[in-house]
Amino acid sequence: MIESLLVANRGEIARRIIRTARRLGVRTIAVYAEPDADLPFVAEADQAVALTAAQPAQAYRDVPAVLAAAKETGAQAVHPGYGFLSENPDFARAVVEQGLRWVGPAPEAIAAMGDKINARNLMSAAGVPVAPGTVEPVPDADAALAAAAEIGYPIMVKAAAGGGGMGMAVAADEAALATEYAKVAGFAERMFGDPAVLLERYFPRVRHVEAQVLGLADGRVVALGERECSVQRRNQKLVEESPSPALTGEQRSALLAAAVRAGEAVDYRNAGTVEFLFAPETGEFFFLEMNTRLQVEHPVTEAVYGIDLVEAQLRIAAGEPVTVPTEPAGHAIELRVNAEDPKRFFPGPGAITEWVEPTGEGVRVDSGYAAGTTVTPHFDSLMAKLIVYAPDRSQALARLRTAVAEFQIAGPKHNLPFFAELLDNDEFVSGDYDTGIVSRR
Repeated sequence: MIESLLVANRGEIARRIIRTARRLGVRTIAVYAEPDADLPFVAEADQAVALTAAQPAQAYRDVPAVLAAAKETGAQAVHPGYGFLSENPDFARAVVEQGLRWVGPAPEAIAAMGDKINARNLMSAAGVPVAPGTVEPVPDADAALAAAAEIGYPIMVKAAAGGGGMGMAVAADEAALATEYAKVAGFAERMFGDPAVLLERYFPRVRHVEAQVLGLADGRVVALGERECSVQRRNQKLVEESPSPALTGEQRSALLAAAVRAGEAVDYRNAGTVEFLFAPETGEFFFLEMNTRLQVEHPVTEAVYGIDLVEAQLRIAAGEPVTVPTEPAGHAIELRVNAEDPKRFFPGPGAITEWVEPTGEGVRVDSGYAAGTTVTPHFDSLMAKLIVYAPDRSQALARLRTAVAEFQIAGPKHNLPFFAELLDNDEFVSGDYDTGIVSRR
């Protein structure tokens, strides 16, 4: 097992990784930006190193500073969490070149799946279904209009280098496409340093379903079930559950088999997620993207499979075998508790004056904050993840209603009132919902 681990992240995911590492007897090192100095993950690590940056949000993306912290503290391995540097192949390569273990897939796999056009083409060659779309970057608006005429409207405009729902827009006709193409290309250039854009057919009624995969040290790729992620605002997930209430057994088997083929196509190692769009009316599913890292919503898979995915990541990185559960049991749902207005979803940072987490059978809270800490505007608004597990979906919903009512937060704005309404929404409770459920509310 790895003896010392630098966690190149912050907030709840850093705290969650540190928790498993401590259980395994692994010494942990946190790195932190100045506004995060008082957060729990800094205090809970065995050692902490401050990162200085002109802009706090850039501190966790400073490759030389993170590598210097690893060298200074004698870290043996680096876990990137999610976001920031987690899907940066150059960072992964630099970690390995410094003689450290990288807790993630090979840099080549990250690069292959990070370019969305390249990933689409790889998946198509591997027999993974892909939606109709472009196979090369669309160089300008005129080319986009010509391609859209063949693919058909409505059409999704996507940043080729984007991910996690960022850099996406829908165009219903030619006029909208010309406008959205310019917006997405500009956004992609600013955010990812790459203005390349791809087009895909847009499906108005669709569900977002993803599969958890593990690439094991012995070369096998296995799938640990699927997660339903269709409750979203602005293409950003708010609720995840497993198993998906949308899939039949046959559809589930086909989707998970496709996810395994996706991982095998890039010789995948460690934890990753293959995301699909699922059309309920036809039963078809199409490859969306592969996230070459641990997902925010990994706890629902842990709950139904009885596995610690961070432990699995560390063991795979160390070249050790992992016991993989073969059958899921029960139902789990996760809510992303964000510091944001519960109606318009605008960020609402502030000092936390009260923080009381719910407890009870099947209830888990992965939090990055506590009373006396402050949610600043420098980072993502995620404060905590509320996860419940029960023998079936009906009981999970009942436990979740109680847990939401018990979760007390004062200071920053938060979206718990939104979740209280959602859990009594007939469409959501039925399980027959799609990615438009939030906008319809």
